[in-house]
Amino acid sequence: ITPGELLCLGSSLAFSGLFYYLYRRKARVVARIQEAPKLQVDDNLPALVSAAEGRCLPYVALEGIVLPAQAALTSHYHEGLQGVIQKLLLKEHRLIWNSLVRSW
Repeated sequence: ITPGELLCLGSSLAFSGLFYYLYRRKARVVARIQEAPKLQVDDNLPALVSAAEGRCLPYVALEGIVLPAQAALTSHYHEGLQGVIQKLLLKEHRLIWNSLVRSW
């Protein structure tokens, strides 16, 4: 076995391990999405979100009719297809330990 063959074998094993790790990570996310609870878009939805731990639902499938705030968007490619844009604002507050300042 030549050093070039060993190098190719080693890099092949490294890439295979990396790609398998990425595959397993994405497979776990897909499984969580498939197991997501299905909620209806209605007046009870804000109460469910506020009652959730941390006021956050990690993966949820929403079912129902969403009404546009102004006019519905129409597709340029499919006649009769309409959609809406929903604006979502998410604010996260984190406490980060700064080792230089030694404070929160």
